[in-house]
Amino acid sequence: MEPPRTGSNGDTLVSAIEKAATKAFQPTADPVSRSEGQHEFGALISRTGTSALITTLNVLMKPDRVPGWLRIHLMDVLTLLPQRPDGIRATLEFVFSVHPSSTLRASEAATTQKQGANITMEALKMASILLSVPPASVSPADWFPGIAPQLLRLLDGNDGADLVKVASYVIGFGILGRKQFGAPGTPGWKAFAETMLAGIDPSLSTEASTTEPLVFSAGPDEVVDLRKQAVLVKEDDLHAALTRLAALLNSHPNPGLTKRLLAPLMLPLWALSSWTSKDEGLKQRYSRPAQILLEIFLKLAGSPEKFQELLENLLFNGAVGSSKIQWAYELVGESGLQVKRVWDSTDAGNAELDLPAIESKTDAFVDLLRRLGSDLDISTLFLDLFQSSLAPQGDADKIKIVDDDGHDADPVAQLIKARVLQQMIETLPDRLISDSKHLLELVSKILGELKESSLGDDATAIALSLLNIVVTTPNFQRSDADASVLTSIESSLDKISKAENPETSQTAHNLSLLLKYRDAMDDPADRPITPSARQVEDRKTYQLAISYITQADSPPPVRSEGLNLLATLIKANSAILDIPATLVLLSSLLNEDDDYINLRVMQTLTLMATRHPKSTTKEILEHYVDADEHEKTDTRLRFGEALLQVIQRLGETFAGKTATQVGEALLAVASRRGHRPKTEVKQERAARLEAHKHNAAKAAWDDALPDLSEDLADELPNEHDRARNEILAQIVSGWESKRGSVDVRVRASALSLFAAGIDTNVAGYGATLVEGAVDLCVGILTLETGPETAILRRAAILLILAFVRALASAREQGRSLGFGLLEGSRVEIVRVLEYVAQTDGDGLVQEHARDVVESLENWRLMEVLPTAAERGGLGEGPALTRLAGLDIGIGSRPSLPALATPGQEQARPRIEEIE
Repeated sequence: MEPPRTGSNGDTLVSAIEKAATKAFQPTADPVSRSEGQHEFGALISRTGTSALITTLNVLMKPDRVPGWLRIHLMDVLTLLPQRPDGIRATLEFVFSVHPSSTLRASEAATTQKQGANITMEALKMASILLSVPPASVSPADWFPGIAPQLLRLLDGNDGADLVKVASYVIGFGILGRKQFGAPGTPGWKAFAETMLAGIDPSLSTEASTTEPLVFSAGPDEVVDLRKQAVLVKEDDLHAALTRLAALLNSHPNPGLTKRLLAPLMLPLWALSSWTSKDEGLKQRYSRPAQILLEIFLKLAGSPEKFQELLENLLFNGAVGSSKIQWAYELVGESGLQVKRVWDSTDAGNAELDLPAIESKTDAFVDLLRRLGSDLDISTLFLDLFQSSLAPQGDADKIKIVDDDGHDADPVAQLIKARVLQQMIETLPDRLISDSKHLLELVSKILGELKESSLGDDATAIALSLLNIVVTTPNFQRSDADASVLTSIESSLDKISKAENPETSQTAHNLSLLLKYRDAMDDPADRPITPSARQVEDRKTYQLAISYITQADSPPPVRSEGLNLLATLIKANSAILDIPATLVLLSSLLNEDDDYINLRVMQTLTLMATRHPKSTTKEILEHYVDADEHEKTDTRLRFGEALLQVIQRLGETFAGKTATQVGEALLAVASRRGHRPKTEVKQERAARLEAHKHNAAKAAWDDALPDLSEDLADELPNEHDRARNEILAQIVSGWESKRGSVDVRVRASALSLFAAGIDTNVAGYGATLVEGAVDLCVGILTLETGPETAILRRAAILLILAFVRALASAREQGRSLGFGLLEGSRVEIVRVLEYVAQTDGDGLVQEHARDVVESLENWRLMEVLPTAAERGGLGEGPALTRLAGLDIGIGSRPSLPALATPGQEQARPRIEEIE
C-alpha cells in the first residue's frame, strides 16, 4: 500500500525520502547508524508506489537539490524502478506526462489519445532510450529479462492500442534495432525475439534441451518415457506468441527486422496457416495470425527458392530429426493447438499417408502462390516441376518425378508435386511462362535427351507444343535467343522430322521451317519495340511496389517495403515511373494517421523533389493550401512538414519559379485575408448540433443541468493549475475561428516554412516576397495580440530573425542578394519589437522579441565594420560571429515611442533592391 504523501510529523514524501537516504548514506556517520538508516530507507522505498517514487526522485534529482554523494544513490534507485512489476507502465506514464511535447491538453493535439497523456514522437524516443539502454550499474543480461515480461504484456493490447505502439517502438527500434542488444545471441534478442520465436518453434530457443529422454523401468519388460508427451508450448502461449509478433511488426513496421524475425519461422507459420481444420475458433486463434505473418514474409523476402522450400515441406508439422529438439504441433480439443516434444517421426503425425491432408495443403499452397507469387516465382516453379516430371528414365515412356540426383523421389513427394503441377496448369495458365528464354532452354534439354525409341512419346509432343507457343508469339525474334540453344533445338527437330512418326514428324518439320525464317516473316516496322532488360525489371518493381502500397489488406511492413521499392526507382531515375500518378499516390498516403508510414512518405517525396522539384512542390502545395477545403488540419500540417523537408533538400536550387510559387502560397496562407466558406458552414452546423444537444439535455433535467465543473476542478492539484488549464482551453478554442478563417496553427506553420526558405536560400524568394513577409510579420505583431495567436506571433518574430541572419551571413560571405534592409525599416521593426517585448502577454514572444531586437542592433553595427572580403582575408579588425546574444557594449536604449493609432498611417518596413 502506498504511504501517504504527508507523514505524521508533517514531512512530505520528498523530505521523508531525503531524510532516510541521508541517514542511510551519510559518509561521516558511524556504521551502526548507516546500517539502521539503510534498513529504514529500503523499507520506505519498498512500500512506496512506483509512480510516486518516480515523481519524488525526479524532484530530488534537480541540480544542487541534494549533495553529490546522495545523488548517486538516489539515481541508482531511480534507474532500477523499471525492473519493478509495474515499473515500465509507471515510467512511460511519467515521461509522457512531463515531456514538453506531451504537456498539451488532449484537445490541443492534432490526433488525440483516447485516454491518458498525449504520446508524441519526441516523448516516445526519450522513453525508448530510458528503457532500452541499461544503466551503467546493471548488465544487459540482467536488465532485459527484468523488463521483457512487462513490455511483452503490453503487446497483448489489454492496456490499449496506444501502449501497443509504444511497446512495439521500444522493442523494435530501441532494443532489437540496436546491433549491440538486438543481434542474435545478445541479451536483448534472447529476452524479446527469442521468447516470441520459441513460442512458435521451440528449437529456436538457445535453452532448448538436447539431452536424451529420461526413462525408468516400470517392470522387468517395460520402460516408460517420462517426457515423451511433454508439452513444450501450451495453447495459450502459442496464441500469445503469434499475436505479440504480429503486434510488434505491424505497429512500427521495419522491413529489416521483419525479415530477421520471420525467416526462421517460415515453415512453422505455413503449418499453422494451412492447418486442416474447419473449426472457426482454431482459425481465428492460430491459422489467420500465422497466415498474415507468412504473407508478410513472402512479400518482403519472397523468391522462387522460398516457394520451392514450402513445396518440399508441404506436410511440415514440426522439427523431426533436428539436432536440438524434436517437436510437433498437436490438436487440443477442437480449437486449441499446442507444441509437444517427440522422439521419433511417428510421434510427429507423419507415419501414415493422409490423402485429404495432401489435397488440402496442395490447394492452400497453390492459392498462396496465386496471391503472393510473382510471375517469375510461378514460372520458375512451373518449369522446375515440368522439367522433372518429363525427365525420361531408361526406355520407359512414363511421366515420373525424380530428385536432383536422378533417383526416384519419395512417393509422397511425387504425388504432391504432380498434384501441384496439375493445379498450376488448371488455375494459373496465363502466368506459367514469364521468360521465353527459360522455356527454350527447357525445350532444348528435353528434346536433346530423347532417345531414338522415344521420339514419338508424350514428352516429345508436349515439348513441341511449348516450342510452338514461343516461336509464334509476336515479339519473338531469333536474334534475341541464345544461338547455342537454337542450334540444339534445330538439330533435335531435324532428327524428329526424319523419324517415321506421323504425329510428330510433320510438326517438327513445320517448326524447323518457322524457326529458320521467323525473322523474315514480319515487317520490321510492325514489330513491337522490345523493352530492355532494365525496363522489364523496373516495370516489375514498379508494379510490385504499387500493389504493396495500394492493396487494402496490405499490412504496414509490406506497405513500407513498397515505399522502399518506389524509392529505389526514384534514386535510379527510372523512366518507368509515372510521376503524376506517383505523386497522387504518395499524397493520398499522407491522409492516413500512421506516423511511421507518413515519415516514409515524406522521405519519398523529398527524393522525388530532387528529380522533379516543380511537380513535387506543386502537388504538396495544393494539399497544404487546400483551396477546396478537403483536408483536415493535421493532414495539412503533415504536408507542411513534407514541404519543409523538400525546401531543405533543394538547398541553393530553391529558387526561380519554384521558390516564387512556394513563397506566394505560404504568404497567402499566413495572411488574415483567407476565408474558408465550407469550413464556416461545418462550424455553424457543429454549433447548432451542440446547441440542440444542450437544449435536449436541459429539457431532460427539467432546466437544472448538473454542474460538473467543481468535481473536475477537484482533480487539479491547486488553483494555479486550474487557472492555467482555463487559459489553455481559451487559447485552443480560438485556434479554429468561428468565422471560417484559416486555422491559426496552419498560419503559424506557413510563417515557419517561409522562414525555413529564407534560411535555405533567401535570394530565391526575391525582394518583393521578402518585403511582403516582413510587412506581414509586423502587421501580425501589431494587430493580432490575443492569447490564441501567441504561436503566430512567435513564428512572425522568428521569420524576422531568419531574415536578419540571412543578411548577416550573405554580407560575411561577400554574397550579393540584390536587396537589403533600409535603416528606416530597421528602426520601425525595432520599435514594434521593443513594444511587444514589454507588453505582450506571452513570455516566449517577449523573449523572442528581445533576442531579435539585439540581433538588429548587432546588424546595425556590422554594417559599419568591413567584411572578411573587404579585409582581404588578413583577419584585421573585429568580426561579428554572432547575431543574437553578442555583448558589444550597447548603451541604454531610448524610451519606446508609442505605437501608431489605427487612424494614423504607420511606416511600412521596406526591402531595398540593390544594383
